[in-house]
Amino acid sequence: MQIQILGSAAGGGFPQWNCNCDNCSGVRKGLINAHPRTQSSIAVSGDGKQWILFNASPDIRAQLESFPPLQPSRGKRDTGIAAIVLMDSQIDHTTGLLMLREGCPHQVWCTTQVHDDLTSGFPVFNMLSHWNGGLEHHAIPTDAPVNRFTIPAAPTLEFFAVALQSSAPPYSPHRHDPHAGDNIGILIRDTPSGRSLFYAPGLGQQDKALVEVMSSADCLLVDGTLWREDELLISGVGDKLGVHMGHLPQSGPNGMMALLDGFPKARKILIHINNTNPILREDSAERAELTRHGIEVSHDGMSLVL
Repeated sequence: MQIQILGSAAGGGFPQWNCNCDNCSGVRKGLINAHPRTQSSIAVSGDGKQWILFNASPDIRAQLESFPPLQPSRGKRDTGIAAIVLMDSQIDHTTGLLMLREGCPHQVWCTTQVHDDLTSGFPVFNMLSHWNGGLEHHAIPTDAPVNRFTIPAAPTLEFFAVALQSSAPPYSPHRHDPHAGDNIGILIRDTPSGRSLFYAPGLGQQDKALVEVMSSADCLLVDGTLWREDELLISGVGDKLGVHMGHLPQSGPNGMMALLDGFPKARKILIHINNTNPILREDSAERAELTRHGIEVSHDGMSLVL
């Protein structure tokens, strides 16, 4: 199984277009040891030809240009994208669908809750129905603790969805009334090798089902949004805590580092990193702390093979 990190930043990217925090200002001016990042998305393939796109970021066009296997190569109009999986209905994970309108119809897997958000508050499915049939929805079940589903374009891969405790976007009726399926994590298993990846760019709390699935994965690619719970406040750019955003910070006794310490055999990588997070600075004390815990920080263009 091949995994390509197309984008590794949280919503807004890094630097964020309207942000003058120390990180964004520093990377623009070349004053810090950090690299720009686009908004988070990955592509996964079992054969190197048919690729499953996980989330469609607003930066999708630049991401496709950076990764030749997703570009047209077999016909006048063509793509390596065989299917699209949406982990949630957030703008930074779904707006890219609009940029892919010329290639409709697309096969899209998402939960019923995400589909409802994308046909009401942010009606991407409705909008794209005017382009060659738009988006063909395939439901990801969430009624069991772990839910298996298949994607015909990836016959050697198995997919297992886990409902996560996180936050729905502001335009969702579930914004203050969470439902199972607003946000999911997915275990992807390569059947020939038996190796597996657990992907969860938005993860607010841990529970028993989540820990059990994570313990079975060879690689954990998970939420790296914030270093600390009150990061936006101390950075001077906002007033929301991590818990209100649906993201588990890395630090603290119940943070992501503590959670990942419980999986010593897995490769551990953070993705969806907010522009305020000090781990973006490669020579920061926080980055060094992650390294001591055996945790990596993903970057755009990073490739994994399992």
